[in-house]
Amino acid sequence: MFAGVLMLVNGILGIFEGIAGIAKDDVYERIGDYVYKFNLTTWGWIHLVLGILVAVVGWGILKGAGWAKGSGVALAALAIVAQFLWLPYTPVWALISIAIGVFVIWALCNDRGDVAGP
Repeated sequence: MFAGVLMLVNGILGIFEGIAGIAKDDVYERIGDYVYKFNLTTWGWIHLVLGILVAVVGWGILKGAGWAKGSGVALAALAIVAQFLWLPYTPVWALISIAIGVFVIWALCNDRGDVAGP
């Protein structure tokens, strides 16, 4: 449940981040020169699509869908990479989002289902 809630919230925030990048290019400002620079509209679309996918998988995890656990780990890893590449634009939020992704991966990989206690 922890991973599903984190993914759902992080996906919704990613959708808002993407909309902000698409709607107004002057919302974010790059800090210094950067190797992986795209224009902000492109970054907006990346975050919008990734946010939608993360939110859908988060919802699937909360519903107990079998496909959602593996997809959640893969999408959380992809979101971590995207946030790392996004660091020069929003450094604090990117680090927070990376930490959320790590918690999601940890929660999904440590889920043992309904294991009976001793």
